Amino acid sequence: MRTQLITPLPALAHYVSHIMVLESEHLPFGTTLPLIAKGCPSVVFQLTASHLPVDHLVLYGQNIRPILLPVSGPTMLIAYFLYPHTLKALFGWSAKELTDLSVDISLSEPARGMRLKEQLLNAPSPAQRLTLMNDYFLQLVSPRKPDLSQPVLFATQMIQQHSGALPMLKVQQELYVTERTLQRMFEMHVGVSPKTYGRICQFDAALRQLSANGFTDMAGVAFQHGYADQSHLIRAFRDFTGLTPLEYLKAATDFPS
Repeated sequence: MRTQLITPLPALAHYVSHIMVLESEHLPFGTTLPLIAKGCPSVVFQLTASHLPVDHLVLYGQNIRPILLPVSGPTMLIAYFLYPHTLKALFGWSAKELTDLSVDISLSEPARGMRLKEQLLNAPSPAQRLTLMNDYFLQLVSPRKPDLSQPVLFATQMIQQHSGALPMLKVQQELYVTERTLQRMFEMHVGVSPKTYGRICQFDAALRQLSANGFTDMAGVAFQHGYADQSHLIRAFRDFTGLTPLEYLKAATDFPS
């Protein structure tokens, strides 16, 4: 599977973290592509020959549990990963309503008026599909830029910078808000509690380091990222992937490249 990372247009840079394009000419029957918790909601266009029903244009809220996308045969995915605080500003829904859920957005505006799904399915090249997706997001943020919650932006950046290993009391003190106020802000704009968001950031940082070093020195990685011991890191893996670290490594190794 070929993977390409793309920098968003400057006009979208406050809303879209990064864009990923995945392409494969042939994936075996029964292949699933896991979407695991990363703290980023996403909009995904999927084109695949899977025998299962496929929603081609989907908004994914914050996911805590892993989501398995059925893919097979010739496959293309274009995923726009959003910053964690942008869901309500872009789509008008409380982020909490979308947690661990996906929504077919092809019939919502402006996608419906653009006939976005139809155009994406008929576009002859990945470049043209990217242009269509960019046009969709540009309409979402036009004619005025949706208001982003600056306190939540500050809080999510602060938690990310500490890879989740940060007492939430520190965040409250920096924002001069109560625990309950911070909780409500996160539920509205991020979709999960500050503590859960911190756990996702902590897990993602540990996973990236383990992936980079071939899953060696698990105890050292656990300690470095604020886990009490290796067993707590393994528990986080089970929570966010449904697998142990070694099971995850084997699944990643077995996945067609």
